[in-house]
Amino acid sequence: MKKTIFLFSIILFTKVYPQPVNIIPKPVEMKSGSGEFVLSGKTSVLINNDSDRHSADFFNDYLKKFYGIELKIIKEAKENFISFNHKNENSAKGPEGYHLMVNKNSVSLTGNTAAGTFRGVQTLIQLLPTDLKTATGDQQLKIPAVTISDFPRFPYRGMHLDVSRHFFSVDYVKRYIDFIALHKMNYFHWHLTDDQGWRIEIKKYPKLTEIGAWRDGTIIGKYPGTGNDGIRYGGYYTREQIREIVKYASDRFITVVPEIDIPGHDMAALAAYPQLGTRPDSVYTVAQTWGIFGKFNNVLSPTEYTFKFMENVLDEVMQLFPSKYIHIGGDEVSKIWWQNSEFCRQLMKEKGMKDAHELQSYFIQRIEKFVNSRGRTIIGWDEILEGGLAPNAVVMSWRGEKGGIEAAKQNHFVIMTPDNPLYLNRSQLKNDDSLTAGGYNPTVNVYNYDPVPKELNTQQSKYILGAQGNLWTEYISNERKVEYMIFPRISALSEVVWSRKEDRNWNDFKKRMATQYKRYDLWQVNYCKTPL
Repeated sequence: MKKTIFLFSIILFTKVYPQPVNIIPKPVEMKSGSGEFVLSGKTSVLINNDSDRHSADFFNDYLKKFYGIELKIIKEAKENFISFNHKNENSAKGPEGYHLMVNKNSVSLTGNTAAGTFRGVQTLIQLLPTDLKTATGDQQLKIPAVTISDFPRFPYRGMHLDVSRHFFSVDYVKRYIDFIALHKMNYFHWHLTDDQGWRIEIKKYPKLTEIGAWRDGTIIGKYPGTGNDGIRYGGYYTREQIREIVKYASDRFITVVPEIDIPGHDMAALAAYPQLGTRPDSVYTVAQTWGIFGKFNNVLSPTEYTFKFMENVLDEVMQLFPSKYIHIGGDEVSKIWWQNSEFCRQLMKEKGMKDAHELQSYFIQRIEKFVNSRGRTIIGWDEILEGGLAPNAVVMSWRGEKGGIEAAKQNHFVIMTPDNPLYLNRSQLKNDDSLTAGGYNPTVNVYNYDPVPKELNTQQSKYILGAQGNLWTEYISNERKVEYMIFPRISALSEVVWSRKEDRNWNDFKKRMATQYKRYDLWQVNYCKTPL
């Protein structure tokens, strides 16, 4: 009995010591001091501005979840406190810059704005120990003395999740957003519609979710598949759930960018409302396979009915998403169906269009004009360059860098997301026995990528907003597989988009990843244990 009590006491009052200072993404400036700040249940969190409450709550929730410690959030303190504050200034370091100072008496975190404070919290979290054995609430966490001044290289640092091919719960979408936040990223690109499912409730058009959100089976294995499982599959997010997720992201200073894919990849919408198609008398079904549907008609017809329909849809979307950006897709349009349509051929003749590329440009520009009239900006995949780029559009370059280079040279803003290396549904291991989209894309490829192409001069480079990692889910049907595919590549990408180019070093990153893997274990994520 005495032995049991002794062992329990050791666990209960164990002091957890800090790890070496290994921050990802690498800060701009960091100087180590002497000694450490001791965080315990008696430590207080001091906030002087209510808008820093989100940062304080996030930090407190993290401590409670992983260390069993909950701190009091107060307005005044003289010692043993962690202060969160911001200056509301737009300095050269930008709105997300922050300054963090740790000494033996206190921790001071000051952001240029409340968003900067929140980014600094992610650094503070990485100063906490990772060798935790049990969360008792009675521990003392030693945070090393350090001074850090930091700010991001790019204003757009994003991650994408496709919920059309496979659907993920509200709770898991929130977890995904937390992964984005923990890596100092600030955009969540939510791919909500595609051939395989329509995932957003639209009040004016209930069939989009009654019919379009469900498919009657899914191919088995790699495309074209070895069969079909015949299982009804689907789901969608209600307006209330979307508002909940948008607020959750906003509390983490993350903008949710919704994608409504048009004028292609629309089999789910056409199954619900066939009058949108070039053959309105046809029977359309929600796609049960993957790939580009040359033999299946998945394009919207550019009729006045279609434009009014999409305007109504986008009006509801913009009511739910306050994002400046609305992604309208624009990729992989099977233009053969326009070419085979008498209405489309006549429209092209009336408008003096020489080919279907110009018809696509007409479609995108009409949608852009409407979105602009609501004070928003469209993002489209690089195919929207074909036939002439819409005047104010942002280009997301996925077919390599060519589209991004062309757009930047035309003075259009660009988000770089080339499929190689920023498609994270590709294999991380050479001999990966799991089902993936194919192609070998190790962490080092992601880390070595630079979003600013060498073909651009200094002025043109200013149009590169940043970069984004994309996760398409044809072969990702569960949450553990999501994590297996994004970790550790999300850590590499976070450094690409945050840290200065001259500070990035693969060998140094590998050393810091040793501690990052321990954080993964703490978070209980299912990461790929790829050799670095």
